[in-house]
Amino acid sequence: MIGRISGLLLEKHPPLVLVEAQGVGYEINVPMSTFCQLPPIGERLTLQTHLIVREDAHVLFGFVTEGERALFRQLTKITGVGARTALAILSGMSVTDLCQAVALQDGAWLTKIPGIGKKTAERLLLELRDKLDSTLIQPGATSISQGIDKDILNALLSLGYNAREASLAVKQLPDAIAVSDGIMQALQYLSKPK
Repeated sequence: MIGRISGLLLEKHPPLVLVEAQGVGYEINVPMSTFCQLPPIGERLTLQTHLIVREDAHVLFGFVTEGERALFRQLTKITGVGARTALAILSGMSVTDLCQAVALQDGAWLTKIPGIGKKTAERLLLELRDKLDSTLIQPGATSISQGIDKDILNALLSLGYNAREASLAVKQLPDAIAVSDGIMQALQYLSKPK
């Protein structure tokens, strides 16, 4: 099992990256949460990895944090959730947000992710309920369920933004902002070129 790779980042083509380690180029599938944290091409990086061996391929998945990898492994144990679906979930939600959605049994967040329907979301919530460790939640992370913030997030989601984009925008807002002002400021943040 390949558990970690450190090397030179050669290529980035979402969701695939190419990392050279000891003269070998590894193609690694990464969620968008990891992709956004990658250094520029030509710099060194370390990824926590998970190797899936199938009859027709060996597929390597990489993650910046151990929490992402642990959640990916937990997701792939659920019936009907393959590696690609787990990757999509981690691309659409942060580990903290998913843990909070499970704690609140809020399937609405999960159904915003492409490929996740209502039944799959219910199965995920049910099977993850007692299996997610509170250590997966990053220190200092804010709750997505706090009143006004949740209203702003729901508005952004209904406008077509994914949970990750919406969460990032809401985190930029000042505390105790009115919902309408928060939505406007979040939209301004999301419209800025990154």
